[in-house]
Amino acid sequence: MRASTVLPARRSPLTLRTADDLTLIGELALPAASDPVATLICLHPLPTHGGMMDSHVIRKASYRLPALAGLAVLRFNTRGTASDHGRSAGEFDAGEAERHDLAAAAACAVSAGLPERWLLGWSFGTELALKWGNLPEVTGAMLLSPPLHRAGDTDLDAWAASGKPLIALIPELDDYLRPDEARRRFARVPQAEVVAVAGARHLWVGEPYVRIVLNEIVKRVNPAAWPVPTEWKDVS
Repeated sequence: MRASTVLPARRSPLTLRTADDLTLIGELALPAASDPVATLICLHPLPTHGGMMDSHVIRKASYRLPALAGLAVLRFNTRGTASDHGRSAGEFDAGEAERHDLAAAAACAVSAGLPERWLLGWSFGTELALKWGNLPEVTGAMLLSPPLHRAGDTDLDAWAASGKPLIALIPELDDYLRPDEARRRFARVPQAEVVAVAGARHLWVGEPYVRIVLNEIVKRVNPAAWPVPTEWKDVS
């Protein structure tokens, strides 16, 4: 498989409606011929710096994991964010009103009957997950490059009290939070796992790093499908 590989899935556009009456643009990707065994609700990087539902790790999770790991992948543009799929209504609110966006996505996953709903946050998306994602309908969270700027110790303490899984993938060469500091910060969450990734940077550029990320996700969310195959044979 190459960086641009798109594997078979049932893909459909999605419209989310928030509690403050905004319409958000999204997509749901399901396994082509079976029910999903678990769900990723994707929270993209900072939209003021180019983050969107089509940011490459999230896009590749949607392109590959329904077929390779039996996962449902729900991705969407937070308020005021645009991508090739369209622009979501509203304006960026620095991670505050975005709580309604996350809640709308989680509610959509519940109403669609999607199982084992995990948050997959990347950078700014990890802040949303930590601050607003500790919901009854959420199983746990995977955090890619968490900066821990907006989210703080109070948010970590709430996750600690919940007992829910929290896995943080920390690039060795991250611009904001590197492994040693991440271990110190996440130590207040007893169930948290900090996974240091040698050579990686904040944006996970490069196919080898994308494969590491996808493998770490699948290892926790659907271990029966781990390790993720690197080849695909179409038997249709």
